[in-house]
Amino acid sequence: MNILILGGGGREHALAWAVMQNPKCDKLIVAPGNAGIAKIATCAAFDIEDSAAVIEFAQNESVDFVIIGPEAPLAAGVSDDLINAGFLVFGPSKEAAQLEASKAFTKEICDAANAATAGYGHFTDAESAKAYILKNGAPIVVKADGLAAGKGVVVAMDLDEALAAVDDMFGGAFGGAGAEVVIEEFMEGEEASFFVLCDGINVLPIGTAQDHKRVGEGDTGPNTGGMGAYSPAPVLTEAIAERALDEIVKPCMAEMARRGTPYQGVLYAGLMIKDGAPRLVEYNARFGDPECQVLMMRLGGQILDLLLATAEESLADAQVNWANDHAMTVVMAANGYPSAYENGSVINGLDALSDDSFNVVFHAGTAKKDGQTIAAGGRVLNVTSRGESLADAHQRAYAAVDSIEWPEGFFRRDIGWRAL
Repeated sequence: MNILILGGGGREHALAWAVMQNPKCDKLIVAPGNAGIAKIATCAAFDIEDSAAVIEFAQNESVDFVIIGPEAPLAAGVSDDLINAGFLVFGPSKEAAQLEASKAFTKEICDAANAATAGYGHFTDAESAKAYILKNGAPIVVKADGLAAGKGVVVAMDLDEALAAVDDMFGGAFGGAGAEVVIEEFMEGEEASFFVLCDGINVLPIGTAQDHKRVGEGDTGPNTGGMGAYSPAPVLTEAIAERALDEIVKPCMAEMARRGTPYQGVLYAGLMIKDGAPRLVEYNARFGDPECQVLMMRLGGQILDLLLATAEESLADAQVNWANDHAMTVVMAANGYPSAYENGSVINGLDALSDDSFNVVFHAGTAKKDGQTIAAGGRVLNVTSRGESLADAHQRAYAAVDSIEWPEGFFRRDIGWRAL
């Protein structure tokens, strides 16, 4: 079959790498792709948030199946328009994708489903938000309601930081995403990511992971899109995952179906775990990045069958075949990230690295110029390895990182420190 993946980051490179291993894949196109993806698939340039452009391209290329990677096309309704045009699509509808596009909507669903989550307030003006903060004290969490590329969350440890976050959000620091703000209770515990597929009715767990959001070692400094990840997450034991499924995910999916907006796609539940009890931090309507990279290393080619079963509403008959393995990815980012950084620096040493089922460098923000790979983003490379143990995966990943010559980049040395 001819498959089109929308997106151009590390997540989409990982999806493309895994999908290509399945014999059902005859032709793979990724839009817009990147320098790494171009080595294994055809890349195409068009606006992936423009439904008409996506549909026209898919028709011209006789595409059988469209996989939507990032959140922006989902929020723009590209999934709905593709389905209406007769395409088989992996990715929730615009209405269902509100579980990520609006934090206030997610809280409303959790309230209706009686799903465990943080106490909160929802505000459309700074004055009311600040009054709520002053009443509840710090630490407290301030979130832009809309999509902010994974950066619209401030975990404020004191009142001044919380009040400043409100001013920033209503002042336009996150564009339209901060026009409304959700302020939450600070939850203590250990955070982990739980990934499930949902076909509108059936729910199938497909893996766990933990990522490192903070830019600095020891989980310090500002939040980023993620500086590394590993799978599985030891804190998300089978018993806790079962509780999360029964007490949080399934009730929320039932509530979505009850409202006439069934959820069909991957649901990424960020969970806070304390004393064996999970509480929902947030939902995402797509694979996490960089969590997708470690999941794909472990799932391999079977992921295409699982995504097809989701789109075809046949998850009841599907199952996941897990190897008893571990995976880790280390993000290499441009100096200055997550603040201002420069693009265009040359990256050397990539061609000499192993590229097999145990070691892959997924490209997140790269391009080709004069035959050389150059940095073209904040998070640039995801150096990913698989091993029999997390320590084995850790050793492989950092050996590869140390072989890459890129003085204009940086990375954390402590990915996986909680588990290791």
